[in-house]
Amino acid sequence: MINSKIFLQGLKSNLGTRSPTVSLAACFIALGALLKDAGFNLQQSAASSFFTYALPGQLVMAESLLIGTSLINIFIAVWLVNFRLYPMTVSLFPLLKHKSQPKWKYYLSSHFLAVSSWLVAKEGYQKIDKKYRIDFWIGIGIGTWSTAVIMTIIGYLLSEYLNKDMMIGLAIVNPVYFFCMMIGAMKNISISIAVIGGTILGPIVYLFSAEWAILYAGLIAGTIAFLFGDKNGSK
Repeated sequence: MINSKIFLQGLKSNLGTRSPTVSLAACFIALGALLKDAGFNLQQSAASSFFTYALPGQLVMAESLLIGTSLINIFIAVWLVNFRLYPMTVSLFPLLKHKSQPKWKYYLSSHFLAVSSWLVAKEGYQKIDKKYRIDFWIGIGIGTWSTAVIMTIIGYLLSEYLNKDMMIGLAIVNPVYFFCMMIGAMKNISISIAVIGGTILGPIVYLFSAEWAILYAGLIAGTIAFLFGDKNGSK
């Protein structure tokens, strides 16, 4: 069973001053409005957040459906976009694992993984007894996931009141928040190299390959940061 006290603690952590939940809500309001403009009905829009719960992947799915892409191509495209979640899974779940907890909790809660929930978990997991960290994570995940679904519906219903500029503004709130969080996380030289290097390399690589700029910049900066940290014993 899930420890209700720890679960509620995880749920409430979404309301903290450093929580990305507000920026997450803004992005999914924009997504809901965008999906309506793209011709999706309310049920389809809500289902995309309920089952996919990954804003970039949902956008790829919506655009692919609009241009008539086959289902297998849509699946591959969304899979590739959401592959970014794999490193976060590898770094987070070993911190939550405990032999006394059933495996179904880990399988079920993997659906809640997103940059927003990952940030909240990494911020507060050390304060929780390792035995109950998975319950803490489930509370966090339920909070962010339900926020995404509810705000998608709200955005869909409010789409008539949101112009293009407003939707763009809402959509970039989350990336700006994450960038600020990364700056705040620059507590050692490795992280600093990764953040600063990626910021500098992004525009430079864009001049040569606009489609792959983010991937290449992140890969190069992250690799340099990892090698430097490994060489100097920092983590």
